[in-house]
Amino acid sequence: MMKAVLFDLDGTLIDTAADFIRIIQDMCREEGKTVVSADLIRTQVSEGARAMVKLVYPELEVTDPIFFAHRQRFLDIYGADIAVDTDLFEGMYPLLKELESHHIPWGIVTNKPRWLSEELLKALNLTARCSVLVCPEDVTNTKPDPEPMYLAAKQININAEDCIYVGDHPRDIDAGRNANMYTILAAYGYLPIEHKDDLTAWRADCIVNNVDELHQVILKMVIKPQ
Repeated sequence: MMKAVLFDLDGTLIDTAADFIRIIQDMCREEGKTVVSADLIRTQVSEGARAMVKLVYPELEVTDPIFFAHRQRFLDIYGADIAVDTDLFEGMYPLLKELESHHIPWGIVTNKPRWLSEELLKALNLTARCSVLVCPEDVTNTKPDPEPMYLAAKQININAEDCIYVGDHPRDIDAGRNANMYTILAAYGYLPIEHKDDLTAWRADCIVNNVDELHQVILKMVIKPQ
């Protein structure tokens, strides 16, 4: 039986896309640029702020100081209103509640900066419920390196091989596999365009298409039958 469940954040545990779509589309309008489609923005959420801001300013090099200024403006706007239209994916609240009722710790391993991750958890009243939060600032090597996975397992005092890791990006699955965790691909998440056509190529241990499926898979693996 598995002893803990770890999640990626954006696109796996929490549906943050709507707020990113709102901000990026507003930036397009302010600049008089063609408004980027919601679907395209959604595929870039897991790639971070730089990738999303690049959708608005494709003509700028990411090393350009002007690009840095736009990126910072994006982060400032997002940080100020981090959960206007953001919430857990439908069905995730019952899953977390059931894990907690059976004393199964759950946590987060993300490439999202710590200050934003903490603000998001605070806004959704998840801070006290989350057993561990590992962010890029906590490690030398981020996902797909297994270092953050090992750190998360260590902080909850559970062997990495006894943890489930759920993610919606190839680097999530690679990180989990590299740490010998049981990996679940959240196909309902923000799958990157270049990797979404052949999900079996990610080599996850399991693929789920919605949170209900995820719920059933996880419960079978962490709760002993009576």
